[in-house]
Amino acid sequence: MRKIKEILRLKHENGLSLRKIGVCCNLNSSTVSDYLARAKIAGISWPISDDMDDETLENLLFPKNLTTKRIVKEPDFQAIRQELRKKGVTLQLLWVEYKELNSEGYQYSRFCELYQQWKKP
Repeated sequence: MRKIKEILRLKHENGLSLRKIGVCCNLNSSTVSDYLARAKIAGISWPISDDMDDETLENLLFPKNLTTKRIVKEPDFQAIRQELRKKGVTLQLLWVEYKELNSEGYQYSRFCELYQQWKKP
């Protein structure tokens, strides 16, 4: 949490850019940006009150209950195998159709990997 406090201090007291803060804290500028965005959402500004300990700060910036599990519809591999037997049908074409119906579905490489695993006896 020391780095988060330092990021907030460098941003609000010194007005440094994300890149300069990243160099000072040995972090990527995208990480600095993420921490500052989290602090803004949590309503944390500089200076941080003395009664806020590291655990409280961490819980505010990284709440445990915000983790969501992505629900992915599994492809119908039996139907995929049937379709692949048809002339001109490729796994990539079937994946495109799968993604049109399931925008949150697997990316092509994972789709192929899962199909290959399913195919094995």
